[in-house]
Amino acid sequence: MSLRTGLLNLPNLLTLGRIAAIPVLVVLLLFDSKEAGFWAAAVFGLAAITDWLDGWFARKWEIVTVLGKFLDPLADKLIVMAAFIMLIPMGRVPALAVFLILAREMVVTSLRSIASSEGIIIAASDLGKYKTIFQMTAIPGLLLHYDYYWFFGVRWEIFHVNMHNFGIFFFYVAFAMAMWSGGDYLVKFFKVIAR
Repeated sequence: MSLRTGLLNLPNLLTLGRIAAIPVLVVLLLFDSKEAGFWAAAVFGLAAITDWLDGWFARKWEIVTVLGKFLDPLADKLIVMAAFIMLIPMGRVPALAVFLILAREMVVTSLRSIASSEGIIIAASDLGKYKTIFQMTAIPGLLLHYDYYWFFGVRWEIFHVNMHNFGIFFFYVAFAMAMWSGGDYLVKFFKVIAR
């Protein structure tokens, strides 16, 4: 079987690999240490690369399957939500904000299903795409969490970054984009249904 054809084509295999990375990420986040955070960030980063790659191969080879359309956004939402939920007990993200992001995803997915059942397609907005980009930027920072230094010789600090501050900044930007894009989607949905 070719990796360009069939249900188990390369883009779908990459998406399945992203889903398989979720339990690895969860287990790593059971340990609140700098080392576990580093490996969790590496797993998440690899998963994010496969997200880009599966889309690139699907476009290049012009292979779009129903399974791929279902699995790709599901894999993205699952890995993001797994990371956010596991970061709550560590005190790295506010639980209320994570709940609202999760609620937004469920509402938008439900509205899409209703619209689709009526034969209506409501295209994803750029706001939702930006939200995903900011989430994918925030999570590695929140996973790495600690202060990182780069020294010249023994005494002179050249580079110092607090990864938690980096991650939480992008988390709040992603949160704002999630709420904005969710509201935008609700408005579009009710306009289309009213017609």
